[in-house]
Amino acid sequence: MKQYVIRRLLNMIPTLIGISLLIFFVFSLAPGDFVDANSNPNLTAERAQELREIYGLDKPMMERYFTWIGNVLKGEFGDSLMYKQPVTKVLNDYMWNSFLLAVVALVLYWIIAVFVGIISATRQYSLFDAGATFFVFAAMSLPSFFIGLLLIKLFAVDYHIFPVGGMHTTGSDLSGLSRLWDLAKHMFLPVMVLTMIHAGSLTRYVRTSMLEVIRQDYIRTARAKGLKEKVVIYKHALRNALLPAITLFGLELPGLFAGAIILERIYNWPGIGRINLEAVGLRDYPFLMGFTMFLALLTVLGNFLADLLYGTADPRIRLK
Repeated sequence: MKQYVIRRLLNMIPTLIGISLLIFFVFSLAPGDFVDANSNPNLTAERAQELREIYGLDKPMMERYFTWIGNVLKGEFGDSLMYKQPVTKVLNDYMWNSFLLAVVALVLYWIIAVFVGIISATRQYSLFDAGATFFVFAAMSLPSFFIGLLLIKLFAVDYHIFPVGGMHTTGSDLSGLSRLWDLAKHMFLPVMVLTMIHAGSLTRYVRTSMLEVIRQDYIRTARAKGLKEKVVIYKHALRNALLPAITLFGLELPGLFAGAIILERIYNWPGIGRINLEAVGLRDYPFLMGFTMFLALLTVLGNFLADLLYGTADPRIRLK
């Protein structure tokens, strides 16, 4: 196990080098730059060239790459041209707000998907299975902006149960449990939308895996031995049915920090998704490269984590 972990970590190095090259050259070869995106009619060609020299945009591409990758190895992604601050500081200011929404939604839709998927599989073609299938496909079919606006109309505008948007009540000086409760009310609607969107596809995934597992010979053998149905389903079948879902869980790690661009815009949530969208419009390539590289690193770590969880969930898998 120890040798496997070390070997996998070493294999990540060339992968991340290739990713860094791809990210840098894709953004470098994109037409235009930060000066073009923020130009005005009074900006002369000489002044534009001065700005490019200040931002280092006039240097050769390979020189800029080695400068950038050298800073990345030090844990620095450069300075955001949009915020005039280090990229790491901008990420730290907004990324955790998106993470808060995503991790709460993750826990909720995994719990819902696992239990609903199990019940639907064990009661195939029942009324519960038909109803769950209907609601699952309904949630998957509706776009996130429609669900988000609909919930605002119902719960914020019509009945005034939850606030329209934001992260905290404007002008409030709450602290302690009162501030926590205010945060919970503001994040309820966006978390509800995220849960509805993701629970649908994951529920179908768990249901399909469970249907395949409960038809296996070892499940029939376990029942023939007289084991209780709960033991057969939750101890023997579920453990193997979750193996394909572990791959999805590992790939969801970067999604926890990527933010939800549409929902953050609708609910005015100060998350990293909105900042990323603004950076695209202003061609803030240092921020975009740093953020994309960070997500790529999380993707590689997510795959590594998924492989480790395979061995934990299924003793038959040997990591050699």
